[in-house]
Amino acid sequence: MCCSGFLRTVMIVFNAIIFLAGNIILGLGIWVKVESESLVKVLWNTEDTPEGANPVFHMGYLLIAVGAVLLVMGFLGCCGAMKESPCMLLLFFVIVLLIFIAEVAGVVMIFIFNTRTAVTVLCSIREDYGTKFDLTGLWNSIMELNCCGFYNYTDFTGSPFNNMTAGRYPDTCCLNSPCTLENSRNAKVPGCYPKLVDLLESNAVIVGAVATGIAALEIAAMVVSVTLYRKSSHQGCSA
Repeated sequence: MCCSGFLRTVMIVFNAIIFLAGNIILGLGIWVKVESESLVKVLWNTEDTPEGANPVFHMGYLLIAVGAVLLVMGFLGCCGAMKESPCMLLLFFVIVLLIFIAEVAGVVMIFIFNTRTAVTVLCSIREDYGTKFDLTGLWNSIMELNCCGFYNYTDFTGSPFNNMTAGRYPDTCCLNSPCTLENSRNAKVPGCYPKLVDLLESNAVIVGAVATGIAALEIAAMVVSVTLYRKSSHQGCSA
């Protein structure tokens, strides 16, 4: 009973923090979404940017999605532990398990990333960058990390954006304006994929420690939720 009470308390406190964080992130996401145009004008000094092409627009949606998931997780975990509700605890377990599986799948995808996938990404840039606002906005957001294209500036050669702007390249591909072929070639801004690989390799210990910590927390949350679920289920049967 003592151990069960301790686990219940830990579960309540842990999920109350998650619930609070979810509220904050969700509110921030809604604010970013509503004020996206104003933020773009302030941060990038540009006007009349289409919604789908501006990076803040996509950032707002991402924050809303993350905040909503944390909100639901925190509510189910906290209330499930307080009320000892088997249904809530089971739903909490399922959500954490799905997140854990998605993270593992993402790591696996990074390791098995192959040439065919790279070709697909490059084709999407050369066919749609500059015309499809969702893809254009996604790449604009990614390239805010001071990188250019998937491999380098040549990924944009022949793209709709490149053709419509008389041979220009995205501003992040250059150190000087205008971002012409010569300026982008001289700037030698690294591609986003090589930069990501270098970043992971140079911070392998930190990334590994953080990933291990997150995985341990998720596994612990699943174990505790299953333990409380079994206890509450047995109590319900006894009653």
